[in-house]
Amino acid sequence: MAALRRLHLARRSPDERSALAGEAAADAAEADLLVRATDTETGADAAADPEKGGRPDRAGRHPKAPAEDHTPTPDDPQAAAFFDCDNTILRGAAMFYLGVGLYRRRFFTRRDVARFVWQQAWFRLHGSEDPAHIADAQDTALGLVAGKRTAELEQICEEIFEEVIADKVWPGTRALVQMHLDAGQRVWLVTAAPQEIARIIARRLGMTGALATVAETADGEYTGRLVGGLLHGPAKAAAVQALARREQLDLGRCAAFSDSANDIPMLSLVGHPYVVNPDTSLRRHARAHGWRVRDFRTGRKAARIGLPAAAGLGVAAGATAAGLAIHRRRRTA
Repeated sequence: MAALRRLHLARRSPDERSALAGEAAADAAEADLLVRATDTETGADAAADPEKGGRPDRAGRHPKAPAEDHTPTPDDPQAAAFFDCDNTILRGAAMFYLGVGLYRRRFFTRRDVARFVWQQAWFRLHGSEDPAHIADAQDTALGLVAGKRTAELEQICEEIFEEVIADKVWPGTRALVQMHLDAGQRVWLVTAAPQEIARIIARRLGMTGALATVAETADGEYTGRLVGGLLHGPAKAAAVQALARREQLDLGRCAAFSDSANDIPMLSLVGHPYVVNPDTSLRRHARAHGWRVRDFRTGRKAARIGLPAAAGLGVAAGATAAGLAIHRRRRTA
């Protein structure tokens, strides 16, 4: 099965795969908008978004945006803002927290963890993005959820947000999100993480919706395949372009925010690109092109190279944490 899938993917160019992933993400995002609109009319969405403006800080106030930021034009129907997730909105990776949460709930086995950690360690050591190896890792990750009920994963994602993710949001980036919301603009999360966790993060922050990786389902269960592919790098740009066409946005009047050089294609699409907590390559690119830089980390952390944002590394981190937990249990048993 994996070999056939790799052969099928190999027949498509990288641009074709990115376009497919982008269209799939835009389709899912618009479908979710319809569901949310229905829930709002019936009052079913009140618990998820009680203030219609996102989550305030612990003192009950929304954080203020940093000085000297681009001021969005109020109520501009053709403007929107697009935010990366890992290390941009969240401290760390959404898939890290999801991976740990799934392991703790016995969603996958120790053998699954060991295989995935080995594959990701190979990527980290060799720095390779060979399509065959990426396909192997993708097959392993998708195999963890194949046959599982979508409703079960969605419920787990809700629990994980409340348990862990809510406290991992960067206040500075949260303020930038709120600045665009207060201007009456649509605000989108754009991430390689699964749409299930991305939608919840977006809702909890009062955002319009999420463009994310879409897993194929049938009869309420995951098939172990993706619709289009991972929403990573150029695929994010393709998703933003697809959504802009559908929502009649003028990308020259839009803003985008990211920490990673992998998102340069998305940042280059908009008239107001920002880099947030950037990795070394993106910081260098931003300086060369005069892009605004916002770093909400401490001085010591900001001096380090940012965490890689390559698709799947968040899962690897979660799997590694689970593997360490297994090791500790064995030593204390």
